[in-house]
Amino acid sequence: MSDLSPMQKRASALLHRLRHADRMPLFLCISAVIFYAFFCLYLGLDPTGRSGYCTYTLQAMAWRSGQISLGRDYTWLELAVYQGDWYVSFPPVPSIPLFFLTFLYGSETPDHLLVKLYVLAGCLGLYSLLRRCQYGRIAAACFSLMCSFASCMLSLTTDGAVWYQAQTLAFCLTVLSLSMMIKKKTTLSLLLYALSVGCRPFNVLYGPVLLVLYLTDCRNEKANLRKAITKAVPGIILGLFVAAAYAWYNWTRFGNPFEFGHNYLPEFSWQGGVQFSLSHIPANIKTFILGLPFQINNGQLSLNTFGFSFLFASPFFILLTMHVIHDILHREVCIPKLILILCMMIHLLLLLMHRTFGGYQFGARYTCDLLPYAALYPAVSEKKWRFGFPDAVIFIFSVCFSVYGAAVVLL
Repeated sequence: MSDLSPMQKRASALLHRLRHADRMPLFLCISAVIFYAFFCLYLGLDPTGRSGYCTYTLQAMAWRSGQISLGRDYTWLELAVYQGDWYVSFPPVPSIPLFFLTFLYGSETPDHLLVKLYVLAGCLGLYSLLRRCQYGRIAAACFSLMCSFASCMLSLTTDGAVWYQAQTLAFCLTVLSLSMMIKKKTTLSLLLYALSVGCRPFNVLYGPVLLVLYLTDCRNEKANLRKAITKAVPGIILGLFVAAAYAWYNWTRFGNPFEFGHNYLPEFSWQGGVQFSLSHIPANIKTFILGLPFQINNGQLSLNTFGFSFLFASPFFILLTMHVIHDILHREVCIPKLILILCMMIHLLLLLMHRTFGGYQFGARYTCDLLPYAALYPAVSEKKWRFGFPDAVIFIFSVCFSVYGAAVVLL
């Protein structure tokens, strides 16, 4: 080896790394491409084109012309009506990537492709997180898939509509934020977290989770308080800057730093509906926690396309519930796990207060916001989850049911 030139040594080292590289991420990417090629061909879908519900593209085009409002009504879209003008009624971050894409595609942005890429990036982020937490390749891949494509999130990737872009991008940014915190990249983690809140405001509840991860890391490294604070300052400043940008944007549009437009939808501002209320909880619990996936109509079994229990829609939650019960019975609930479950329950409660909980859908699409919590639970567990026979059965069911459900909703 000593007789080799420096260039030969570098080439040999590169070949060694390639030979021993983890090829599972590449396998996941290729599998996603093959799946969508057949799935979209079978259902006659455009896998990469523009969505009819292109609200974020309209907002990006308005930004390019120096406007914040859309200037006119689009009757098929959910738009906020305020002081005689029309505004996007969703948080603004998903329009940022579309803003840059409009310079390549104009108003014909590849909405359907974006939602697929967002979930794929989230899946790869989960895989990286679990691998870093000492999970094997098969277990990490299967758990990652169950928290992304093999869940009710799969149906969100079939159309790049405004609602699905917000939710899939929030999932992607949240997962990457958690992964970066595990990798001790605090500043990037906090920036991604702040951006995720600009997709789904309730994602602010991941803040305590990130704090616990950060403090646990500081304790493991035996860092003093001053060093810990100094390390976090750049990320905190970036996050506050992003939050200030949201507040300014909301104030400029609606005169309220906390109003992103949903309360000015006609269904709430004119028709007297209440967006969030404790009175919505009983009906939502009946449907989205206790509801069965199927109903009998005229003697035939049919899928409930206006929602059913999130445990069936995303079966990884079944695995999570089993492990949480096990940890409680065996007194293995540590502080990170406790904070994680508490934040998840608060998040779920707030979602249950919503009037529609997502409307027409496969499963319970709002609960996709909870999947990063679920994926993080095995990561913070000292005893690693074994991917045994019960897990394999639930995994296979997850894959088959999510594909079936996404197809049925589209047909």
